[in-house]
Amino acid sequence: MLVKDFKPILLDGAYKKGEWAIEQYEKKGGYQAARKVLSMPRDPATNNVPPLIEEVKKSGLRGRGGAGFPTGMKWSFVDYKSKKSRYLAVNCDESEPGTCKDRVVVTYNPHMLLEGIMIACHACGVENAYVYIRGEYVVEFEHLVGAIAEAYKAGYLGKNAMGSGFTIHITPHRGAGAYICGEETGLLSSLEGDRGYPKVKPPFPAVEGAWRCPTVVNNVQTLSLLPSVITMGAEAWSKIGPERNSGPMVYCLSGHVKKPGLYETPMHVTLKEIVEEFGGGILDDLKPKAIIPGGSSMPVLRVDGKPYRASNGKDLTDDFNIRMDYDTLKNANTLLGSAAVIVMHERTCMVSALYNLVRFYHHESCGQCTPCREGSGWLEKLIARIYRGKGKPEDLQTLLSVAGQMSGTTICLLADSVAMPVGAFVIKFREEFEYYCQHGKSMVENPIPL
Repeated sequence: MLVKDFKPILLDGAYKKGEWAIEQYEKKGGYQAARKVLSMPRDPATNNVPPLIEEVKKSGLRGRGGAGFPTGMKWSFVDYKSKKSRYLAVNCDESEPGTCKDRVVVTYNPHMLLEGIMIACHACGVENAYVYIRGEYVVEFEHLVGAIAEAYKAGYLGKNAMGSGFTIHITPHRGAGAYICGEETGLLSSLEGDRGYPKVKPPFPAVEGAWRCPTVVNNVQTLSLLPSVITMGAEAWSKIGPERNSGPMVYCLSGHVKKPGLYETPMHVTLKEIVEEFGGGILDDLKPKAIIPGGSSMPVLRVDGKPYRASNGKDLTDDFNIRMDYDTLKNANTLLGSAAVIVMHERTCMVSALYNLVRFYHHESCGQCTPCREGSGWLEKLIARIYRGKGKPEDLQTLLSVAGQMSGTTICLLADSVAMPVGAFVIKFREEFEYYCQHGKSMVENPIPL
């Protein structure tokens, strides 16, 4: 059932003027978790705080940037034996279509983010943190800069942060509008002043990241949840949500729903509850047809109740009542990703919707890897031909073949980000693509654009 009594953490005070001031944040108990953490001594040999890292592990907090990797485990991979400086890179370059969760946190709860950064810095022995924020986030950047200035003035940041004797500096850094810089190594390349090209892994950033030094890369939402983990305690925090899927998630609901917006709830919630109880149901009271559960790069779910022939030859039907957590969606051959729920109703032309997505990813490919550079362009041309009424039946198999050859063949996952939607759209709505190829038009009467 939907957890209606859940009190928001990340969206607490959102959309209320003045809530981003440090005085307001402190009235709600802000910075008490950071004060508690900074009183914990670091290990002289490794310059980190193992008990704090273990506490985050026990909480079950998983990264909210898309991959859902356990945060405490990620911290434990840092090369603590290295004598080089360590850095924290905060990923606020959300460019995934349908995703807008981090911008609200930075706008209305910037001090929660700063407190989370302080906790992460102390846990991993980091003195310098960089917040890489999307260039288009103008108001968000202004609020972030203002919050950082307030924190320095209050003595929470600097050479003697909160009188602890530890140094913590936070520097905002604006991106230039490249989708690829949301990938952690592409972000680090841009942060260093180079072109935003992703880097080959290994070495992973925890071993050799920014300026070839050990670097922790965490998402805004991940870090902003840390104060609540410390305040509540790992055991209590881990009980929010299903097992292995702890803590609240901010779902970005958009598309053909009556009440699009951001909704924060534990991951017990189902897709149908998000659409009908949070979103007020489908726009114009039409029937749901397809829903992307975690941002445009995730495989689409077919929720009109009709079966489709999967690649293994079996007839399958997607579940509209599926639980919206990492593991359940993975078992259903899709992913939670950034939790951007994009809803499409029965008057959506799936050929048009896929064409819209593929054009975006082709445009955003950095061009470093041949399968992505050439494959994304090839996919766009094929789908464009179908969309313009000149498609051939064999184009569908070519689409699946090209997408299959792109998956897992590039430095970063952008190639997969276009290949997965193509595969899911064509397989699950094959009859629409076949009709378009045969008749030169959509089988949907009076289609409405997404």
